[in-house]
Amino acid sequence: MRLGLKLFLGYFLIVGLGVYFSLNIFGKELKPAFRQATEDTLIDTANLLAVLVRDDLLDGGIADGRFQERLAEYANRAPNARIWDIAKQAFDHRIYITDQRGVVLFDSSGRDVGQDYSRWNDVHLTLRGQYGARTTRDDPHDERTSVMYVAAPVRDGERIVGVLTVAKPGASVQPFVDRAEAKLYRAAAVLVAVSLTVGLVFSWSLAHSIGRLAGYARAAADGRRALVPKGGGPELRALAEAVETMRSKLDGRDYVERYVHTLTHEMKSPLAAIAGAAELLQGELPGPQRERFANLVAGEAERLQQLVERLLALATVEQRREPQERRPVELRRTVEEWRTARAPAIARKDLEIDNRIAEGAAFLGEPFLLVQAIGNLLDNALDFTPAHGTVTIEADPAGNVWRLSVTNSGSAIPDYARERLFERFYSLPRPDTGRKSTGLGLAFVREVAQLHGGTVTVDNVPDADGAIIGVVARLSLPAA
Repeated sequence: MRLGLKLFLGYFLIVGLGVYFSLNIFGKELKPAFRQATEDTLIDTANLLAVLVRDDLLDGGIADGRFQERLAEYANRAPNARIWDIAKQAFDHRIYITDQRGVVLFDSSGRDVGQDYSRWNDVHLTLRGQYGARTTRDDPHDERTSVMYVAAPVRDGERIVGVLTVAKPGASVQPFVDRAEAKLYRAAAVLVAVSLTVGLVFSWSLAHSIGRLAGYARAAADGRRALVPKGGGPELRALAEAVETMRSKLDGRDYVERYVHTLTHEMKSPLAAIAGAAELLQGELPGPQRERFANLVAGEAERLQQLVERLLALATVEQRREPQERRPVELRRTVEEWRTARAPAIARKDLEIDNRIAEGAAFLGEPFLLVQAIGNLLDNALDFTPAHGTVTIEADPAGNVWRLSVTNSGSAIPDYARERLFERFYSLPRPDTGRKSTGLGLAFVREVAQLHGGTVTVDNVPDADGAIIGVVARLSLPAA
């Protein structure tokens, strides 16, 4: 099971249990709380009415006295009240009065006058001077038919001369209980939804951060360029920095070892040529031969210098994770500056340089590296274009990037070489001289392109009949 799913399920379990137990506790406390509030109100009402009925009870005029008249008037009133969103259109109290023996003298419902209520807790306890109350169901099997009875003593001085009981059915309170429960469940549902959303985002964020870190570690293991992942909290940032430090140290060791071997191998041939020419120059040689060997030494020394310089430039780019600065590099101006610098070589081969780049086309990146990369592509085209040939330079916008195309007339790239063009130290012989270059130019261009988030490709250019008429190099980089 994936880590993100484990975290989400664990969070879901915790939130679910918390909501369940909270609802269970609130559900158990909700109904008693409403009943307690109702009982408190009934106590106040019963004691108030017990004081008001005393005179009628002592005069023996309960059935036809002022109290009975007021209750009849009360029963005929219509409250027309709205409590929150619940309408109240009628009163639902029942009031009965018993004498000091517990016999019913008055019943607002008119049904139990003369009945002996002395054994009911509300009457029995009140006649003994205690707090009397009870809850009784009209239907023993239905909790919603329960009725709450609260009694108060009718006193003549210190003597209890009767009991007044106020009854209120639980059904009158049930709508408020149902409403409160519904709001509670809705709030719980919203809480669960919000909590799960937060948990999902948190789990995804953590899993995503760990996934990015794992991807970075895989890139480091494969030797690919990758930026240190940001975010994920201080712990993950510290872990990412630790991986980056480890990668830098390991890469540094491997890098030095690899380049020492490569440089040693590449320097063997020029050094052997220089050593051989120097040995011959120490002896007696005719003038033409001495000049030829001296030129050989100078040429191989220049080759070594180019090899070292390009190797240092490539090493600098390969060790970078991102550009040090980002500024616009105008493409047309860069090509024109290159043409001016290479004017002697262009004139010697009588080449046509067709610069079709429009004003305003510009790459965004580190100027020094981009100018070198563009120069390498142009130099490559210059070397492989035969005499009297053409080099065409174009730039086309493609969304938020510019694509620079350098097309030169000439022979096709052999199939065996197409997959190796961007390898370090791999080079094809130049058509004019048959000599190879350092093989670092295109490798440098690829590293610069990747550093800036771009791409570079080199392909053959066919004509309408499928015959190869040249080669095109395309460099795509972010637009300024």
